[in-house]
Amino acid sequence: AYQSFGFVAKASQDFSLVNSRSDKEFLERMQRYIITETERVGCNEEGPADEYYIIYRNVFDKVIEYVTAYKSILTSIKKEYDAFIETIKKSRRTAFYLHGKLKVLAGEPTALVYHRKRITQLQAKMRLIENNSSKIQLQIDEMKQLRAEYDTKEQYCIFCKDPSKPIPGMTLQESVSLDALTKYLKHLEDKYAEIEQLMSKKYLPAQRKADLDEEMIVVLERRDLAENLNNELQFRHQRLQIISQALTLWVKSDMSRSFQDFMEHIQNNKDLHGEQDIVEELLEDDPGKAKEAEILLYYAIFSISHAFRHPVDAELTLEGITCGLSEKRLDLVINWVTQERLTFSEEAGDVIFDYGEQDTYNKAKCLALAQIIYSECGLHKKALLCLCKQGQIHGAMEYIQQFKDFTSDDLMQLIRLCPHTELIQCLTDEWNGKPPYLSFGLAVLHLFSVDMKKVGIKLLQEINKGGKDAVEHLMINDPFCSLEKWQELANICLQNDFDKLSNDIMSVLRSQAGVTEISEEDDTVNLMRHVFW
Repeated sequence: AYQSFGFVAKASQDFSLVNSRSDKEFLERMQRYIITETERVGCNEEGPADEYYIIYRNVFDKVIEYVTAYKSILTSIKKEYDAFIETIKKSRRTAFYLHGKLKVLAGEPTALVYHRKRITQLQAKMRLIENNSSKIQLQIDEMKQLRAEYDTKEQYCIFCKDPSKPIPGMTLQESVSLDALTKYLKHLEDKYAEIEQLMSKKYLPAQRKADLDEEMIVVLERRDLAENLNNELQFRHQRLQIISQALTLWVKSDMSRSFQDFMEHIQNNKDLHGEQDIVEELLEDDPGKAKEAEILLYYAIFSISHAFRHPVDAELTLEGITCGLSEKRLDLVINWVTQERLTFSEEAGDVIFDYGEQDTYNKAKCLALAQIIYSECGLHKKALLCLCKQGQIHGAMEYIQQFKDFTSDDLMQLIRLCPHTELIQCLTDEWNGKPPYLSFGLAVLHLFSVDMKKVGIKLLQEINKGGKDAVEHLMINDPFCSLEKWQELANICLQNDFDKLSNDIMSVLRSQAGVTEISEEDDTVNLMRHVFW
């Protein structure tokens, strides 16, 4: 617009503005200024528009300042041109914004198509699983039926041989020789007798096992009766010994008091073995009372805490759980935790968690107990880790959605401690209509940065199976990963022989509006070129 400076010069000549040598020098100076500035910033009539506009605006200001007769007219023209340029800029900004919004709206039908396609895939997968389950169930029913028939019917092995075929282990000439056949028959009979004898030594009838089980039950009952009788006799023996010692002491005394008063005196003064409790226990009629104190010492604390509505404190809880696990009594710990008879703490959960890492057979139970304790203590990060290690990925996602206080760093730490592919896919995809909690690109870059290359490669393999459409859908719906990070991920794909995936990522990046690939060797490129063009 400001190329109208030529019009100003021409008008000056027509209206006798250029009537002196100084006016000509001014116009020539302005012309040189225009040429010098355009060469310095590298612009021309084709652009860049911003620099070109600034140069002619400065020239127009100098012309207005120089002239005197037409100053008001030129000022009005300059204001109109400024307003026109500003309107053009505003229109371009609005168009750029609307273009981006239109692109987002255009992507919504694509996302809907992808979701519908995924629904169809999952339904087909469910039908396939149901069909396989039906086939397996039919096979199980057939096996059960065959087993029932085998148990109810006597089995007979009937071998039908074709007489025209040769006898195994004999040539054609031997099979027609009577001596050879007699010798071979003798060999088979000896082998049959040997197998029958071996079977009689290694195996017994099923009825014999039932008889032995009944004999074992009778023997165990007799053993229990003998143990109870032995305990009772031992108790009576100890009781008689103490009474005998007490009687001896009473006879040696002056016998001025009765024997009953003498026994009470012994209990009060602890003269007999120095312990009052032992005398009281041994003088009881019930021999089971002798060890009642010991039983209460080791087991009554956790059992009665719930009844009195006063759980055991955290320190004693930790000590009890540690002792129980050291004695391989996980069943006691399970009972204490599930009956809510303890005061939970992070240390108690850590002890059970570490025990599960050592005892792989009971690892699932330990993780479930640790999860209960961590949840009660508000340690949601550790509770979430227990859920993931149990393989309860959907439960873990519901847990994340419920508490909503997990940061992206927390989830990155989670996938490092529990690098399950299904977990990472759930975290980087929509869940129950909510946006993903993590960026797929950033998650893969994090795995490569912490020496978990195998997990990262497995994720790249999964996304590579979906083709370019899956890659584009993933990139469009990923609001966290920047263009530079996607380009870094493309380089990693290229380094790990995922050439097609790398090309798909770069193709999607190039297709985005306003994105231009910049070469590293081009130092003179104008980074603001996309603003006005």
